[in-house]
Amino acid sequence: MRLFQLCVAGALLTSVVAGAAPPAAKKLTAQDYIDIKMLSARYAQIIEHCTNKGYDYAALYTPDGEFGGTNDWDVPPKKVSKGPDALAAAANGGPGGCGDPEKWMGTGLTHIIVNTVITPTAAGASGRSYLVMLGVQQDPTRIVRLGGYQDTYVKTAKGWRFKTRWLVFYSGRSSSDISSSAPQKK
Repeated sequence: MRLFQLCVAGALLTSVVAGAAPPAAKKLTAQDYIDIKMLSARYAQIIEHCTNKGYDYAALYTPDGEFGGTNDWDVPPKKVSKGPDALAAAANGGPGGCGDPEKWMGTGLTHIIVNTVITPTAAGASGRSYLVMLGVQQDPTRIVRLGGYQDTYVKTAKGWRFKTRWLVFYSGRSSSDISSSAPQKK
């Protein structure tokens, strides 16, 4: 009986010690940082144009990658677009082709993603950035800080990809702030 108690105590101690330290973050190279920044730059270019039925956008993610919007940092979205077809649809595309941009985000929008901070993690990297939209409500001079992105990046055989990308809306903002309807004149 004593031997059994010692074995159980040893197993518990081993699991506590093993679980005490989180996995060490991987070291990123200068090229990793460049590649992750380029992923974000490609995102800003691709999201504005439904290319390849939206599947160019979906290809920026891992096969099980997801996109969603939330109101707070570190709070997962309640609804996400997950997987290639759902991500293509999130970019106004999908198996049926591209939808009308006027009914989606509107035309003339430019995503400007700035101040990206990339942090190495055990699984790859995480990042935070700000999102500024230019050309809001079809006014080329109208700029809105819509919020930011909270990302999880994973290095795959095809390079760095988004595992998750969450649009975090700035306080008081929502997707309606970039609608295609022109602002009302007073």
